[in-house]
Amino acid sequence: MVASLLILAAAMAVLFHVLRDIDFARTLDAIASTAAVAIVGSAAFVALGYVTLTFYDYFSLQTIGRRDVPYRVAAMASFVSYSIGHNLGATVFTAGAVRWRIYSRWNLTVVDIAKIAFVTGLTFWLGNVVVLGTAMIVEPEAASAVDQLPPIVNQCLGVVALAVVGCYLLWLLPRPRVIGRGSWKVILPNARLTLVQIGIGVLDLTAGSLAFFMLLPSEPSVDFITVMVVFVTAMLLGFVSHTPGGLGVFDAAILVALPQFPKEELLASLLIFRLLYFVLPLLMAVSILALREAWHARSS
Repeated sequence: MVASLLILAAAMAVLFHVLRDIDFARTLDAIASTAAVAIVGSAAFVALGYVTLTFYDYFSLQTIGRRDVPYRVAAMASFVSYSIGHNLGATVFTAGAVRWRIYSRWNLTVVDIAKIAFVTGLTFWLGNVVVLGTAMIVEPEAASAVDQLPPIVNQCLGVVALAVVGCYLLWLLPRPRVIGRGSWKVILPNARLTLVQIGIGVLDLTAGSLAFFMLLPSEPSVDFITVMVVFVTAMLLGFVSHTPGGLGVFDAAILVALPQFPKEELLASLLIFRLLYFVLPLLMAVSILALREAWHARSS
């Protein structure tokens, strides 16, 4: 909690410093002049990212032995829980509450929901570690723009991150590994399935990065790997801050890490991205959940 508050306080200070002399009229002009093809392309990648998120829950259900729950239910639970959880913050609790509301009709218990949260969290972190570790080795300067560490240090961190994942895979090879006891026991995916798990996480992060990349100004030119490092790092900072949608924290990290863009144009890209990635999915998720509740209330 203390770390989250410190991150939030630092982000607010950075935002105040960066935005204190911004021309909001230019920002509105930049939003209006954003190419329709860029917005449509970004929306398509956002949609791909949310489709990928559905596999988080479906993979988790397979892992905990609840193969009787169909993909359509897992997809709805995943989309609704993540869309609401992302926007409310403290995703573990908010998304967990929504999941329980949906999965309880399939006789999943609170313990089952906790197991799903554990496996989805593992998928999220494995994907993040692999993406960031690889990108920090390839583009350490991009990571330095966010964490202010020397590039060589970021490269070393990237090597360590990938080594940890490699050791984890080797640990899974000899036999099935179990976490927890009794009803809390979870049999971890084997090494082959863990590679699938990593692939899900990587695809999710890649789709989100591409969605943001599509909205950036065409000039100056910045390569995708650099944007991906900045995006994933900013998302992680927003996640650990527990602020709704990483509000303030994500934005401050982006504005600091991509100073080559005019602030007004970069802020315009951020605002459009927030609309596509956070606001519209939230409205859809709340509508789906409300319709579901109304349907079940009428049927009971």
